[in-house]
Amino acid sequence: MGDLQHLQDEMTAWRRDLHQHPEFGFEEKRTSAFVAAKLREFGLDVAEGLGGTGVVGTLKRGTSNRSIALRADMDALRITEQSDVAYKSTSPGVMHACGHDGHTAMLLGAAKQLACEGGFDGTVRFIFQPAEEWGRGALSMLDDGLMDRFPFEEIYGIHNMPGVPVGVLMTKSGAMMSAEDNFEIILTGVGGHAARPHWGNEVLVAACAVVTNLQTIVSRRVSPTDVAVVSVTELLTDGTRNALPGLARILGDARSFKAEVSENIEKQMRIIAEATAAAYNVSAQIRYTREFVPLINDAELADEVFAAARTFLPAESVQTITEPFTGSEDFAHYLNRVPGCFLNLGNGEESAPLHNPSYDFNDAGLAYGVKTHAAIVRRRLPEATAS
Repeated sequence: MGDLQHLQDEMTAWRRDLHQHPEFGFEEKRTSAFVAAKLREFGLDVAEGLGGTGVVGTLKRGTSNRSIALRADMDALRITEQSDVAYKSTSPGVMHACGHDGHTAMLLGAAKQLACEGGFDGTVRFIFQPAEEWGRGALSMLDDGLMDRFPFEEIYGIHNMPGVPVGVLMTKSGAMMSAEDNFEIILTGVGGHAARPHWGNEVLVAACAVVTNLQTIVSRRVSPTDVAVVSVTELLTDGTRNALPGLARILGDARSFKAEVSENIEKQMRIIAEATAAAYNVSAQIRYTREFVPLINDAELADEVFAAARTFLPAESVQTITEPFTGSEDFAHYLNRVPGCFLNLGNGEESAPLHNPSYDFNDAGLAYGVKTHAAIVRRRLPEATAS
């Protein structure tokens, strides 16, 4: 118990240090250096600078040629923290509002425990990834040769979940998280005096019509059996109190679980935006990008995660997610290369939501993260039994 408590105390100190010094995506220089130093201290082989600021630690035991990967994200968000904790962010306008400080600390804890105790036969890659919030970090590491330089056959990742009790593990086979597409619609007309709208072709009324008409994509142009979300999040113009705008920008995102649904959303958006603009005698340009792909867990490996979790958690604390989330996660890019499983661990029923300025990772969850990582490694890379 003493060793476990010592590791818990260490992880708490690491986590709070990381929380106090958050760094935005691809800017995680201090965080990466912190991670690399700890991994070397634990005796791992360490590579830095993958995909910009990514770190990979390698730990080998036994003689097996099999290898698996465990991944944590390191980046913070451009949010101003609203809390009074002693370890509050010291970086103005940046905070760990999604728990990546906790994810990093628990994976470091797992690396230390597995390095000290072993109990597996094979190779474990500890992947510390930048820029998850951008949806660019996983791709940056993959494009930088991650799979060639540090090959692995399976991959696993953990994310905390507010509103779920600490000590509860949740995942599911198949589709777990959605794709995220971003869009920008630019309407161009002729602005002018607010008292004489007939002298120009202002765009604000047209923009409002486009926003309203976009709501018909999900309700009328996507099958009711498919999950889809289209959300307009910004409407910006160059108008002022007494001047009608000649330019309007409509921004937002769309979520789906199937490539064909994403393609249909884009198609219908272009039809609606261009036709609505024409009806108001203004022009429309549409920019549509795909930022995150759907996260699809391997069914067999999801079962393996459940089995590993039941070795240290009561049955009622190992739960199946019944409905996929329409949030997105760039861990999905790894799953396009190798099978694996992404899972959630409870952050407490009283936790503030993710991406909230009052959010804080619950340090009581760190030990469960370490146990989950270690149990997965030992189940997927079992030591040979004596005959």
